[in-house]
Amino acid sequence: MYEATFVVGDSSVYTEPTAGTDCRVELWCNDHSDLLYVVGSQTGPLFERISDTVGVEERVDDGGEAVVITSSCFKAYDETHIDRYLAAHNCLLVPPLRYEDGRKHCRVLALEASSLTGLYADLLEDGFEIDIHSKREIAVPSHSSPLLTLEDVVPELTARQREVLSLAVDRGYYELPRETTTEELAAGLEVGRRTVEDHLRRAERKLLPSLVSYLY
Repeated sequence: MYEATFVVGDSSVYTEPTAGTDCRVELWCNDHSDLLYVVGSQTGPLFERISDTVGVEERVDDGGEAVVITSSCFKAYDETHIDRYLAAHNCLLVPPLRYEDGRKHCRVLALEASSLTGLYADLLEDGFEIDIHSKREIAVPSHSSPLLTLEDVVPELTARQREVLSLAVDRGYYELPRETTTEELAAGLEVGRRTVEDHLRRAERKLLPSLVSYLY
């Protein structure tokens, strides 16, 4: 079994609105609708595009991130989806698709290395821009393959949560004894102490449940 991750330059419902922004979309396709996880501080144009094309059935927002269920599937409006290429070369797409910085990020499994080669060739021949990030052979089963990656284990934090958490680690907030306080962190970030504490709590709430099951 072989695995490849690559980036496709295309023009689609979810790709174009992420260009030049900090927005990222993760998509699980259910044929009749899409399940989206959206993060970023500039999501207005993205949500407008989603609403105007595939439609929005339900949306839940919380501090720069959202979960969205669309009214229809993007495949009906997106001529650049790669499913037909995958089927032609006996390849499997590992969800979710990720859209970021105006490009689509894909993870694909194939039984033969030649299947991946044929897939790349057909995509290039039809005018797609392909940037291969990684490829590997999966020779033995393990806890981390073929479906699990670090991105699957570690949930995505907002840009602000990453900034606050990184500063807290750098300045020794999690050392014993602590080398800084939330009040000092807040001063460095020029925000209120309660804001720092809220970002830390939200980041910890995301990280800890995801990691604890891997401690056993």
